[in-house]
Amino acid sequence: MAAARLAAALLLLAAQAACEFGVLRVVSQTSRTRSRDYCILYNPQWAHLPHDLSKVSLLKLRDLSTSQLCSYLDVPAEDFTNQIALVARGNCTFYEKVRLAQGNGAHGLLIVSKEKLVPPGGNKTQYEEISIPVALLSHRDLRDIFRRFGHEVMVALYAPSEPVMDYNMVIIFVMAVGTVAIGGYWAGSHDVKKYMKHKRDDGPEKQEDEAVDVTPVMICVFVVMCCFMLVLLYYFYDRLVYVIIGIFCLASSTGLYSCLAPCVRKLPFCTCRVPDNNLPYFHKRPQARMLLLALFCVTVSVVWGIFRNEDQWAWVLQDTLGIAFCLYMLKTIRLPTFKACTLLLLVLFIYDIFFVFITPFLTKSGNSIMVEVATGPSNSSTHEKLPMVLKVPRLNTSPLSLCDRPFSLLGFGDILVPGLLVAYCHRFDIQVQSSRIYFVACTIAYGLGLLVTFVALVLMQRGQPALLYLVPCTLLTSCTVALWRRELGAFWTGSGFAKDAPQTPWAATQGPVPPKAVGSSLSEQPPNEEPAKSPPSTEEAGAADPAKDPDGPVASPLSPSDGDAAQPIPVVKPETSA
Repeated sequence: MAAARLAAALLLLAAQAACEFGVLRVVSQTSRTRSRDYCILYNPQWAHLPHDLSKVSLLKLRDLSTSQLCSYLDVPAEDFTNQIALVARGNCTFYEKVRLAQGNGAHGLLIVSKEKLVPPGGNKTQYEEISIPVALLSHRDLRDIFRRFGHEVMVALYAPSEPVMDYNMVIIFVMAVGTVAIGGYWAGSHDVKKYMKHKRDDGPEKQEDEAVDVTPVMICVFVVMCCFMLVLLYYFYDRLVYVIIGIFCLASSTGLYSCLAPCVRKLPFCTCRVPDNNLPYFHKRPQARMLLLALFCVTVSVVWGIFRNEDQWAWVLQDTLGIAFCLYMLKTIRLPTFKACTLLLLVLFIYDIFFVFITPFLTKSGNSIMVEVATGPSNSSTHEKLPMVLKVPRLNTSPLSLCDRPFSLLGFGDILVPGLLVAYCHRFDIQVQSSRIYFVACTIAYGLGLLVTFVALVLMQRGQPALLYLVPCTLLTSCTVALWRRELGAFWTGSGFAKDAPQTPWAATQGPVPPKAVGSSLSEQPPNEEPAKSPPSTEEAGAADPAKDPDGPVASPLSPSDGDAAQPIPVVKPETSA
């Protein structure tokens, strides 16, 4: 039933009024070497535009932009023979305008619009009657034409062919898959290392932030908040966009610091600490190099915030900060079970489809709420764009690049949501010692799902909900690997960390454990029984007297001589992760 409704929605979207972008070539009458291209929106159902500019004749532009050409009274005494008529939009239908223009000899009609460009539509009978092209030109472009060339110009209308796929998709693919792979690997390793490392930290800088376990209630609250925030952005975009920009600057600088901190700590210089003080953060006496790193991260974020609208280079900073933010979130947020992964991905799968494919039938403009918010409403007075996307400028040289969006976008959610599943797969790999087969398979599935998304984008020529393809690819692949290895039960419940951690050597990281308790559990003796009742061997004596060596309770069960006393450990040996 759901598939039938989705198919019906796609058919209804395809049945909307056809429109295509074209190019208006403007040439000065005084100097034919001076020319410039402008974007137009036309409906090929009136008349097709040629694809090759060399096959198009330059015609004089007849300026009637002060007239709306809605009646014969608006037609000038001299007709439009061998001319392109330029009129204002309003007061009548597109058909009435183009019928008058064609009846008076015009070879094309340009309609100037001060509002958002919309497809110049009509009905089937009207399309059959008209044989000249009809296109809309923005009022801003018209003012630029008159400023540069004056009112006496020659023009040509054409629709150049556009490359099927832009090369910038390769860059986005590499960034997205690389972020998911690195983030999933780092998050999984960090989560296991949290249990396995000993209590031997040299300072506060080595204590990593604890991961946040996501519960079903948190997932439901999160999705409701996402829906609420998306609707608010759709109706109050110009006011909330600056709030989102501020949040991104703060979160991305934190993420960049988290990514660079492990590298900076390995540097041999600037190890001096801040003197003793009572300030909120500085009372921990951070090292000078960490303060310099924090200053650097804040500076990068501020520079992007100031120059965020510089299309030539600001996208590099935005992508760098965005990748750091995604890595930080993948390390911080933890899905403890595959059950939680499935719930999150399926709920956001429905969320993405609804706001991309269904909302066009609920809005007055007929536009998708998700696409409008992600790309920025065309009627926005601020012309700001949301920064929560990876963006890469188009690399093709087609003249149509001035019409379409100059960037290709991929939202952070399309990286983070599958990335959380990849991180869970890596943690489970380490738990069951599976040579990272879950991690590799899920990462490859993510890459294939992203390729399918790009193919759908090219075929449909409209924004696609990436989770529509990523969620089935990653979930089905993970389930298939678990079934193949006969581990679906353990994979579904995530049995290992929460259940087995107290029995493993890294349980000491959960809190201080009395040495006697550890020793008694490892030797499987009752708490009140004296170990001297049976003559202990040399190894047993060393294990039974942990008080002489504070590190004994942690280190002794790992030695080969204690294999008979220690309990089985269903995880990677500490030696391999040290």
